[in-house]
Amino acid sequence: EVQLVESGGGLVQAGGSLRLSCATSGFTFDDYSIGWFRQAPGKEREGVSFISKIDSSTWYLDSVKGRFTISKDNAKNMLYLQMNSLRPEDTAVYYCAAIGEGIGSWVIRGTGMDYWGKGTLVTVSS
Repeated sequence: EVQLVESGGGLVQAGGSLRLSCATSGFTFDDYSIGWFRQAPGKEREGVSFISKIDSSTWYLDSVKGRFTISKDNAKNMLYLQMNSLRPEDTAVYYCAAIGEGIGSWVIRGTGMDYWGKGTLVTVSS
């Protein structure tokens, strides 16, 4: 059974930091591009950051560049997202997701992802 389980969300003040984790199992971690989407209330889901299965290159949403850092531990099948300098507009449910392709247009809205977690809520207060 495939599982992606996010953790690390919570309430933080603007300017603070959080580290999200995604524990995965049930699929060959190295064979998938993996990363994070988010969805704020009343808004469309958007891609935040990803690591490519091809060459481990990374992709970031423009608004999080320089503030968020994605990483993974292949030995533990774990994915992380270090979020610094958080802003109220970062408030959303953050989802871990995986796809058996390299970086592509799916990063925008997550169309065609193979696996999804259930999400973890991040709330940034002003």
